[in-house]
Amino acid sequence: MRGTRGTRGAKGTIRTRGTSRGRGGSGARGTGSGRRPGTAVVLALALIGGLGAAGPAGADEPPYPFRDPRLPTAARVNDLLSRLTLDEKVSLLHQWQPAIPRLGIRAFRTGTEALHGVAWLGEATVFPQALGLASTWDPALVERVGSAVGDEVRGFQRERPAGWGLNVWAPVVNPLRDPRWGRNEEGYSEDPYLTGSMATAYGTGLTGGDPDHLRTAPTLKHFLGNNNEVDRTTTSSDLRPRVLKEYEEPAFTPAVEAGAATGVMSSYNLVNGRPATVNPALDELRGRSPRGLLNVTDAYAPNNLAGTGSQKY
Repeated sequence: MRGTRGTRGAKGTIRTRGTSRGRGGSGARGTGSGRRPGTAVVLALALIGGLGAAGPAGADEPPYPFRDPRLPTAARVNDLLSRLTLDEKVSLLHQWQPAIPRLGIRAFRTGTEALHGVAWLGEATVFPQALGLASTWDPALVERVGSAVGDEVRGFQRERPAGWGLNVWAPVVNPLRDPRWGRNEEGYSEDPYLTGSMATAYGTGLTGGDPDHLRTAPTLKHFLGNNNEVDRTTTSSDLRPRVLKEYEEPAFTPAVEAGAATGVMSSYNLVNGRPATVNPALDELRGRSPRGLLNVTDAYAPNNLAGTGSQKY
């Protein structure tokens, strides 16, 4: 179903190596070893990426090196990290990130639902649900849809920088293994190959396809075995090794390996008795990414781990 075209913003860019930020009420784990940035580095990249929306420093503000786009990204990141206090870093792990006036950083937020458009933000294009998009069997078309959605996310971001965000929580790549889930319209199919192909196409459209300049920063959902809503923080998806390696994980890996995702959201449920929030498979998945890949927790999931939470991990 087609809606009406809303405000279309310029594509714009985030000059980073493609990182996303955390989810509301949650922390965000960094990337693996090697050249991929760690948590603190990803945090700084997200802040630097948002400086364009925040506006340039005033004439009376010190010329911090992290504000200089002529410097290498690593130099800007290191400078910003050296200036942030521990309390400031912790405050920036939340979805709604407060201003840091002393550094000229304005308040901003991360996370925008963009599964098949952003009409929930205002007048925008409404595309078919993900299941309908996958039924086209046309990755090129789905990439164009992702590109259009990315443009509209940019438009809303320019219209209200403090209210929206360029980190989009999409696509949903859970294989639709059980029709009783109740949310199957959010996914692409029961087949991991088709799901992976469509997720890669849509994610590529959202990112813009440039390895250094992001249109938006997509986050894949929900890793792993997420097909249950009732008591979902205490139920376990018990996956045999073959099901895990030949069915569940293959839906996620194509988009990650193609650089079509900047983050992956862990699910509420347990996998083989262990909360997905702390599933070691997340580290393996991050190792497959050519860019920095964040582990974004699902909403209040970190609270479930605590002694007072439902999982008491």
